[in-house]
Amino acid sequence: MRIGITGYPTYGGSGVVATELGQELAARGHDVHFITSAPPIRMKTDDPHIHFHQAAVVQYPLFDHSPYTLSLSVKMLEVFETESLDILHVHYAIPHSVSALLARQMAAPRRLPFITTLHGTDITLVGNNPNFLPITRYSIEQSDGVTSISDYLYRRTIEEFGIKRPIEVIPNFVNCDLYCRMPNPELRAQWAPDGEAILMHLSNFRPVKRILDAVEIFALVRQKMKAKLVMIGDGPDREPAEELARTRGVEEDVLFLGQQNGIREKLGQADLFLLPSQLESFGLAALEAMACEVPVIATNAGGVPEVVENGVDGYLVEPGDVKLAAKYAIDLLSRADRGREMGQRARIDARKKFCANDVIPKYEQYYERVLGYQDMAVGMSVKG
Repeated sequence: MRIGITGYPTYGGSGVVATELGQELAARGHDVHFITSAPPIRMKTDDPHIHFHQAAVVQYPLFDHSPYTLSLSVKMLEVFETESLDILHVHYAIPHSVSALLARQMAAPRRLPFITTLHGTDITLVGNNPNFLPITRYSIEQSDGVTSISDYLYRRTIEEFGIKRPIEVIPNFVNCDLYCRMPNPELRAQWAPDGEAILMHLSNFRPVKRILDAVEIFALVRQKMKAKLVMIGDGPDREPAEELARTRGVEEDVLFLGQQNGIREKLGQADLFLLPSQLESFGLAALEAMACEVPVIATNAGGVPEVVENGVDGYLVEPGDVKLAAKYAIDLLSRADRGREMGQRARIDARKKFCANDVIPKYEQYYERVLGYQDMAVGMSVKG
């Protein structure tokens, strides 16, 4: 199959899933064409089945902001025509599904089917804004196929948008062969030279991630034991988090690494992963940590309970409950094995439900179903 994929080319979860999906599909022999404003962060450049097409971010004196939705739709149509794509798969409803809809209309009467995958804040935050709700609902309804990354997000989409068309739940995934625990004594010594426990957080540092809670949890842990907190990512709350670390007197034990590549190698050095988000529609970072045998302390919000089983492969607390999260962290890290048994259980559960080898075929089957529906629709049109 020849598949066009559009997502945000950044460290956010939707962009990571879009990129990893494309690479997994390429590994299975499909030709994948990324159509984005910049090369996706995790995109492999040495795979002959992977191609990149840059959508222009046009700056023109007439516009205060670039009309990216329009230029993206033109690039989608161009790639569809020049590369003979079978299907477009867009991740995150706004603006990508709108651009795909415009591209399909420009391509008519030729077939340009597209699938929209809903990831979370495109429904719960951006799409739910009164300024975007009608166009978000319309672009979802007009998609040839729609998928959701969790049961929670499926229910939320139906409840808040009144979507009538079917939505397929296909969860996020992790390559269980690549994401595994790989001890690196040199890297651990760099972060924790005295053998301290290592807590870790990974996100885009937006307010919804509540990274200040991660610092508060760590400060409580630090009162009881020697430890280090490794913060991977960047975003608007980084500076407040750095200031909070100074205020709590733990600035020397909190390492802000910024945006990083080689995430799986770094996750595999952690003893505990913190995900104190206000809301997560799935919790991809938690899943990646679990695959690396790292137990997770996360919030009982959104789709996270579909990933983390409280008391089995991690712990769940209510958003903002830093004291209980710290209590769980101290309990785990005080054990002789620093929670390794729970971490091993976390990998077992990740492999059981979310391995790429099991999830990617669901996308392939869905593509075939959507294209089959298209064939049926064309046939009915011809008969009519």
